Amino acid sequence: MGDAHFQIEKTPHFLAGSETRNWLVLDPSAFPKKGVASCGVARQWCGCLGKLDNCQVGVFLAYVAPRGKTLLDARLYLDQDWAADAKRRAATYVPAAVNFAEKWRLGLDLLDRARATLAGDWVAGDDEFGRCSELRAALRLRRLLYVLDVPCNTLVRDLSERRPATRPGGSPRLPVFERVDRWAARQPAGRWRKVKVRDGAKGPRWVRVLWATVQTKDEDGKVGARERVAVLKSCEAQPQTWYTLSNAQRARRGEIARVHGARHGVEELLQEAKGEIGLGHYEVRSWTGWHHHMTLSLLALWFLQTEKLRLGKKNAGGDGAAGAADLHGTAAGAEPQRQAGGSGGEPSVAA
Repeated sequence: MGDAHFQIEKTPHFLAGSETRNWLVLDPSAFPKKGVASCGVARQWCGCLGKLDNCQVGVFLAYVAPRGKTLLDARLYLDQDWAADAKRRAATYVPAAVNFAEKWRLGLDLLDRARATLAGDWVAGDDEFGRCSELRAALRLRRLLYVLDVPCNTLVRDLSERRPATRPGGSPRLPVFERVDRWAARQPAGRWRKVKVRDGAKGPRWVRVLWATVQTKDEDGKVGARERVAVLKSCEAQPQTWYTLSNAQRARRGEIARVHGARHGVEELLQEAKGEIGLGHYEVRSWTGWHHHMTLSLLALWFLQTEKLRLGKKNAGGDGAAGAADLHGTAAGAEPQRQAGGSGGEPSVAA
């Protein structure tokens, strides 16, 4: 794909602000397709339809700064069958150097490319990325802070808790692992804190945050490093709840909530791109054609964002980290999250 993120580097006033508030956000997005000739098309999770269906899936990287946000880069995902099919690869001009890679590996590659020219120490993403212990370990190795959604059935153990010793005089034992939603449900009200995320057009935006040091298990059942679980609940009559993992040991709850809110703003941005600049309106079948279209679309979106700032119009969010809707309200039409351990079905967040 053409390096559209170099255009952002040329316009530093757009990203003006404290470096600690510049965030990189990973988000997958699907494009429903009919037929089987387009590069990468397969029956896979299609978030905009809320089910498994015939579609292409791209992994997108967004950049969020105090004055605004924009999509930065994208990569088309090829599943294992596509990556191994020489005939279909030749028909759609897939480069020989392109091999199968999980979505989280594509996202990590996009992050590495972007960080060569852009500031930003925080990474946010949905549970497609957060559930992957290898990605979280890779981000820690790069000394990047992250706030990543995880499914509600993620197993955690609260390291502040202990079980009784097995024998008199023995040492207390570590707690057993349990689902994060069940752990959160039994916590006393005193462990929750209400934090202000930002000022909005209709008044301040608030969320309640539950915060603890935990361990999880990786895909092979091995106990992982210490992380922080943050459970965020919107302050509504029928609140939404999100479960996240972070390695930011010194961050405050409000900062975690703001980084998490950046992800939802990017979901809205993807919908804006599909509606206003035709991100999903293309009739190309090749690998090259898809990436050319995405490059031009991302540049068009970048132009719209900079024009809004130049003309003094209000951007999607006052600080660029959220959309016009509630900071932690998913945009209308935004893609629902997947359930853990599967490729689709039910949302992974508790209602």
